[in-house]
Amino acid sequence: MLGYTITQWLFGILSFLAIMFGLMVVFSRNPVNSVLYLVMTFFCIAGHYLLLNAQFLAVVHIVVYAGAIMVLFLFVIMLMNLNEDTEPQRTWLSKIIAAVAGGMLLFVLVGSLKGAGQLGIAQHGSSQIGLVKNLGRVLFTEFLFPFEIASILLLAALVGSIMIGKKEIN
Repeated sequence: MLGYTITQWLFGILSFLAIMFGLMVVFSRNPVNSVLYLVMTFFCIAGHYLLLNAQFLAVVHIVVYAGAIMVLFLFVIMLMNLNEDTEPQRTWLSKIIAAVAGGMLLFVLVGSLKGAGQLGIAQHGSSQIGLVKNLGRVLFTEFLFPFEIASILLLAALVGSIMIGKKEIN
C-alpha cells in the first residue's frame, strides 16, 4: 500500500500513541492515571529510539524515566493527599491566557521545525552508531578519563548526601 515500509508504519503508530497518551496525561482528572499515561508515553518514545537503532538509549530511557522518575512521581502524588476541596479554582481569564500561551508555543515550534527536513540529518551518520558495543568502545577508549571523573563526582555527591542526611548521635 503506497510503498510504506514496516518502519514507517511503526513510526506512525508509535507517534499516534505517544501523542494520544500525552494528551491523556494533560486531560486526565486523576493524577495517578496521568502518571500511568506518562509511563506509556515514555514507552512509545523508547520505541522511537529502537526505530532509530539506539538500543542503549531506549533501555536507559525506560530504566531512568519509566522506572525511577515515575516511581518518585507516584510517591509524591500519594503523599500529597489531593482533594478537590483544597485545589485552587482557576478563572476563565487564566484558562484563556494559558490557551493563548500554548498556541503561541505551538506556533513557534512549528515555525522553527518547518525547515528541518531540508537539513538532511538522516543522510549523515551510520546505522551502527547507537549500538551498545560501539558506544562502549568509544566510552572506554576516547572518553575514559571524563567517564571516570564523572563517576568520582557521583561518588562524592553520594557521600555528601549521606553525610547531610545523617542524624547526629549524641
